[in-house]
This record gives sequence, structure tokens and C-alpha cells, in this order.
Amino acid sequence: MNTYVFVFYRQAAATVFLAPTAMFFQRRTAPPLSFTIFVRNFFLSLCGITTSLNIFGVALTYTTASSAAATSNTLPVITFFLAVLFRMEKVKLRTSPGIMKVLGVALCLAGAATIALYRGPFLKLLLHHHLIKSHHQQLEGHAIPSPQSWIKGVTLMQLSNITWALWLVLQGRVLKSYPSKFLLLALQCFLSTIQSFLVAVAFVRDPNEWKLGWDVKLVSIAYCGIVVTGIAFYLQTWVIEKKGPVYLAMTTPLTLIFTTAASTFLFGETISLGSVLGGLLLVGGLYFVLWGKTKEEEKSKSCMILVIFGGWRAPLCDGPKTLSKKVVPF
Repeated sequence: MNTYVFVFYRQAAATVFLAPTAMFFQRRTAPPLSFTIFVRNFFLSLCGITTSLNIFGVALTYTTASSAAATSNTLPVITFFLAVLFRMEKVKLRTSPGIMKVLGVALCLAGAATIALYRGPFLKLLLHHHLIKSHHQQLEGHAIPSPQSWIKGVTLMQLSNITWALWLVLQGRVLKSYPSKFLLLALQCFLSTIQSFLVAVAFVRDPNEWKLGWDVKLVSIAYCGIVVTGIAFYLQTWVIEKKGPVYLAMTTPLTLIFTTAASTFLFGETISLGSVLGGLLLVGGLYFVLWGKTKEEEKSKSCMILVIFGGWRAPLCDGPKTLSKKVVPF
């Protein structure tokens, strides 16, 4: 199935699932939807869902699923940069957590460059155990992409990651003005369905590409629409509201592990050495950033200790060990 048509059907399935669910759970508690919030959601859907998914679908035609999962590990770095740009994150270069975060970003960039510029030999792990032979037969002619296709695919993946990271960051701001997560996500999926339909109509003119049958295509559409978009997007929105966009983006290394195992075992897909090395650098860099962020949060909690001096309140940031020396009696 054409990727543009697939994205449209996927978003339509997500809308059919989310709309009645949102009306059932949040119909009475949802605040009124203003025109400003509607416009914000329109552009948020256009950038973070419609554009991201369509670019991602095109990129998959130039590279492999394992490489796409490895490239997606740059998402936390991009999200971190955007969060700093929008003043949702801070980097203190004179502290060890700040240095670790910068070092983690550098490792992630090195990993992304390794995936894009170095392929190396392909590792055919478990190739003879693939389960879905029909898909494997289709891939035999182009299971190993050419260097030009490889670079093009990785570049498109990075563009998809940028638009998706922008959705993660801006979603947190939109949630502050409209906290009804189910209705917000249902509206975004509905708008994305319309946008994806216009994109698909513009690029796909063959009526046969739009036909659906009782086959694996329909199962894929239902799974991606209901589970990946409907349920997973809601859980992601919940995490963004509770912990922020950077924490959510930090879970992407798990995608590389699961995708590599599934694509290798199910489809007999080949994995390049560059993807493995780049993925390891990305995972290491991500958890350097995560460690730095965790240490900064622990330090900020210790700085929340307040001592009242008459009518004044002064924060003590030297930690709990020096607290007894700092306290001034009333």
C-alpha cells in the first residue's frame, strides 16, 4: 500500500477510536474549545503528525526498519535542543550534570553521523528463520539499500524526528491551556486525517491504491490507528503532562531493541554494522543526558528547602548537610 494512503487510513482509524472515547470520558469536564486553541492544534497536527508520519513512511522506502529505529534515537537530543530553545530546559556548563548532558548530546550526534555516513558490512542474523516469507521475497531485490538511498533515507528520518520532537515540545504548552487530553488528541487526529487525505489525493491518483481487503494491510491499519496512534499517543501525552517532553523522548532506545529483534526474526531483515555502532553511541549518549537531568532534578529538590527569617524566605542550595549551620533562630 502507498505510504500516503496508509497514513490517511491510519489517522482515520485513530479518529474513529478516539472520538467516541473522548466524548464518553471527557464530555462533561472538558473546557470550551476556543478558536485560538483550534488553530494551534491545526498547525500542531500538520507539523507533528501529518508531516512527520508521511516523511517517515517515505524514508522507510529508502532504508530498513532497524536503521529507522536506530535513527529515531536522535529524537531525545532534538527534543532537548528544542526544549532549551523554548526555555523548558536549562544547561549549566559549570556543573557536572550540565557537562554530562552536553557530552551525551555529542555522543548522540556522533551516533547519528555514524548511521548516516557509515554502513559497513550487513549482518544477516536469523535470516534463515524469517516467518513472513512473502515479505522477505519482496525485499530480496533491495534488502540492502544503495549508499545513495541509505543517505537519503537517514536524512528523511532525521526530518521526521525534528517535526515529531517539535510536536512533543509544543504539546506540553498546549496541554496547559487545554488539559483535556482525550479531546485534544481526538481533535488532532481528526485534523490530521483531513490533512493526510489531501496529501494522499495529491500524490496518489491510482484508485487501486485505495482499495482495502481482509488482509494484513487492514490489520496494520487497525493496529497503527488504534494502538500506536490512539492508545500510545494518549500515554505519551500523559507522560508529557506529568514529566515533560524530554523524559518521554528518553524511552526511544527501547524502540531500537524491539524493532531490530522483530524485523530480523519476522522478516529476515539485514542489519548494518554502522547501525549497530551508531545505535550504541546513541543509547550511551541518551543515558548520559538522562543521568545529568536526573542529578539536576535531585539538586533542585534540595534547593527547595526554605528557612523563614521573620517575613523573608531564603532558599538554601548547599544541600541538607549544611542545613544545620545555616539556620538562624527567630
